[in-house]
Amino acid sequence: MDAVSNYIEKKIQWKLELEKLRKAVQICDLEETIKWGAPVYTNKGKNIVGLFAFKNYVGLWFFQGARLKDSQNVLINAQEGKTAAMRQWRFFSIHEIDINFIRSYIVEAIENQEKGNIIKPQKHTKPLVIHELFQQELDKDNKLLEQFEEFNLTRKREFTEYIAGAKREDTKLKRVQKIIPMILEGTGLYDKYKKG
Repeated sequence: MDAVSNYIEKKIQWKLELEKLRKAVQICDLEETIKWGAPVYTNKGKNIVGLFAFKNYVGLWFFQGARLKDSQNVLINAQEGKTAAMRQWRFFSIHEIDINFIRSYIVEAIENQEKGNIIKPQKHTKPLVIHELFQQELDKDNKLLEQFEEFNLTRKREFTEYIAGAKREDTKLKRVQKIIPMILEGTGLYDKYKKG
């Protein structure tokens, strides 16, 4: 028995509904696998739709459901405020499962994925916090400021976190004095370790 059949067999209460949903998805010629303990269907390695069963309902997860037209208003965001792209379609009985209707949503999801019509996860970048001792040095030395601005955000962050990592003010000051010549030379804090 394959892994998806095994998943369905264990969901005794929703076995018939899951089998019907699986049939609807299989018509669309997607790759079938198990991810996060549940059936997931992919196209060219990209997640399109998944099956799930909970106590009171079964359903489909559309990984990019927010991009679907959803003309019938069947999709919901089960994690409002947490997920931007994923949408859930719930079914409470086998009579609600219309294979052709479901297929139209899956076909649209595949087309969206192939066209790149997707919501990409947002990268949350924390702001660059420059310690006041270092900021004083930058304010009074234009050359130092220019050289510091030449570094990418990661390298700038390495310098600022190095200073902030010291517990005592005198250690912070020593670290500021240590990095000034490095910055003026255009050398990153950890460059000597990165050379292979």
